[in-house]
Amino acid sequence: MTSLRPRQVLLGLAGLALFSMVLFMVWNAKGAWDFVLPFRGRKLWGLLLCAWAIAVSTVLFQTVTGNRILTPAIMGFDALYQMVQTLFVFAFGGFAYLTLPAELRFLGNAVVMVGLSTLLFRWLFGRHGGSLHLLVLVGIVFGVLLRSLAGLMQRLINPNDFVVLQDAMFASFGAIAPTLLLISTIVLGLASLVILPLLPQLDVLLLGRTPAIGLGVNHKRTVSLVLGVVAVMVSVSTALVGPVLFFGLLAANLAYLIMPTHRHAAVLPAAALLAVIGLVAGQAVLEHGFGFDTALSIIIEFAGGLVFLILLLRGGNR
Repeated sequence: MTSLRPRQVLLGLAGLALFSMVLFMVWNAKGAWDFVLPFRGRKLWGLLLCAWAIAVSTVLFQTVTGNRILTPAIMGFDALYQMVQTLFVFAFGGFAYLTLPAELRFLGNAVVMVGLSTLLFRWLFGRHGGSLHLLVLVGIVFGVLLRSLAGLMQRLINPNDFVVLQDAMFASFGAIAPTLLLISTIVLGLASLVILPLLPQLDVLLLGRTPAIGLGVNHKRTVSLVLGVVAVMVSVSTALVGPVLFFGLLAANLAYLIMPTHRHAAVLPAAALLAVIGLVAGQAVLEHGFGFDTALSIIIEFAGGLVFLILLLRGGNR
């Protein structure tokens, strides 16, 4: 039996993703269509943006680090998000947090996360020669530090403010303001355009740092640019819906498993389509099938955590 070609696999995934989107839009739809379609359409738009950002950023990060266990979350983006939310509620109170325009909260979170991560990358690559191992180690240390500081402030705020803060800590794929969706679409689109001309160089990076340099790849420049794009994508998706730790790990490793090639031109869209299928179909089943109002991120993180443990036991290096 001949193996499937990458194009055939991508077409199959695209068909499943399209079916998931149609299912989400029409399943158990009640009431006027002129209300249902725009309402569900905004949710679907947000799910698609998050799926693309999380899956693509994870594949890119694993390429430059050379390890399929690592995800951008290892750099402490989730801890930074929690710290920003906790600091605002601690300083101004839960009522001020709720009354602040969603656009301002989104832009504030995204700018802070992109700015700090960019400064970290520039400092490490400027002073320490671009050591990825040091980058990961510093990210872990910063993550622990930020979580500890956030935990301290959470114990000092009053219970009412803590309830508001807890609601912001979990990823929510519910209705998102159209302005936020438009801003996120533009930013993620520009970040994706930056990656397109780098796809051949990313394929070479899979061979390792020394072979890539020997084949003419400017390793420092390419890795710095990719990490900048990763920071933007993770920051935007986290600011949009909240932290999602292991979902990218799940989508990326499923893409590696089913794709008959390691070329990024095939793996990146495969991971994105798998993420779309997981998010959209999962949200459709939970929300419209079972009528549950629970967070889809809880189930996703559970499945992703199991995949992480399996990869850790098997060994995640290429």
